[in-house]
Amino acid sequence: MNFSRWRGEWRGVSAAFKGESRLKQNSQWWRLGAMSGVIVLAALVACSSKPAGDDVAAVVDGHKIYRSEVEKYYQNQTADSQPQPSGEQAASLRLNILKELIDNEILMRRAEKLGLLATDEEVDRKLSEIKSPYTNEEFDARMKQKKITLEDFKRDIRRSLTVDKVLNKEVTSKVNISDQDIVNYYNTHKAEFNFIEPQYHLAQIFVTPFPNPQVRNNKAQNEADARKKIQMLLNRLDSGDDFGTLAMNYSEDTETASNGGDLGFTPESALHNTDPTTRDAVINLKPGQYTQIITVMNPTTKQLMGFRIVKLIAKEPAGQREFSDPRVQQAIRAELRDRREQLLKAAYYEWLRDQAKVENYYAQRIMESNGNIQ
Repeated sequence: MNFSRWRGEWRGVSAAFKGESRLKQNSQWWRLGAMSGVIVLAALVACSSKPAGDDVAAVVDGHKIYRSEVEKYYQNQTADSQPQPSGEQAASLRLNILKELIDNEILMRRAEKLGLLATDEEVDRKLSEIKSPYTNEEFDARMKQKKITLEDFKRDIRRSLTVDKVLNKEVTSKVNISDQDIVNYYNTHKAEFNFIEPQYHLAQIFVTPFPNPQVRNNKAQNEADARKKIQMLLNRLDSGDDFGTLAMNYSEDTETASNGGDLGFTPESALHNTDPTTRDAVINLKPGQYTQIITVMNPTTKQLMGFRIVKLIAKEPAGQREFSDPRVQQAIRAELRDRREQLLKAAYYEWLRDQAKVENYYAQRIMESNGNIQ
C-alpha cells in the first residue's frame, strides 16, 4: 500500500482512477526500465572480437553492445508513435535505451559472479505464465508483430529474472524497518492519519490499449487486446479467483500492480469528483464487492484510455487513525520500506557503475558532433 494514499488531506484519486492515463504515453514512451525486458524486444548483448567502430554502441567490461541492438529497441518502441521522433528527440531516446542496456549488462556480469543467473526451468516457467492468456496462434502472431524470435524472447526473460534475483539479494533483502522507525514516523506525521471525511479503500485492475514496454503483465497492445483481456479477468473474478492475485499478475497499472491493485484510501470528495460511471459503480458497492468493466475515457478528448474493474475493500468513517490500528503500522512500514529500497537501489547502481569499465561510443559520437547525430 502506498502510504501517501492514507493521508486525510490526500488531494484525489491517482491519475488512472481519474480517467487520465497513468502511462503518460506522450512523455514516457521513451522509457525502457531496467527490469521490464520480458514484454519488449530482446537485446542480444554478446562478446565479439570485432573492433569498436560505428557498429559498436558501447562496451561493458569487454562485452559489446551493438548499435543494431539499440536500433531494435528503438524501432520497437517508436513503431506506434505519431509523429515519429527525429533529430535530438530520436538521439535522446537511443541514448536512454543504451543507458538501460549498459545497466542491464553490468547487472548480468554481477549475476555471474554471484551465481544468480536465471535457470532454464525458471525461464520456461515464466514463458508459460506470459503465454497463458493466449492461444499458440495468438502468441505467435504477437511475436511476429514484434519481429522477434522465441529464442530472443527467452533470452530477454532470462535477463529480467536475473536482474530481479540480483536486486533481491543485494538490495531488497537488506532493507530493515524497525518498530521504532514506525513509531517515530507516526508521532511526526500523526495529523496525516486524521481523516476529515469518509474514505473508500479501493483496488483496481487496469488495462490499456497502448503499447508500453514498462508493463510486464501480459501487456495488451491495442483496443481489441484490451477488451479481450479485461473480459477474461472479469470472468476469472466471477469464477472465484482472488482479485489481488489477478491484479498483481495482469493489471497494467505500473504503480499498483505489485500491491495487488491497491489504490489505498480515497476521500469521498475525490470519489464524487471522478467520472460519473466509476463514481456510481463504486458508491453502490459493499465491502468485498467489485464493479463490472468500466470504460475509462479522457474527459477532454474523449479518447479511450482503458478499462478497469474496481473493488471496494472497505469504507472508513472520518476521524483519527490511532497507532494501535494494524493497518496504520502496515502502511507506514510499507512506505518506509519502499523509500529505503529505492534509495539503496539507486546507490547500488552507482556502486556497480563505479566498478565497471564502460565505454559509451554513442555518447562520445554525440559529443563530437555537437548533438548533430542521427
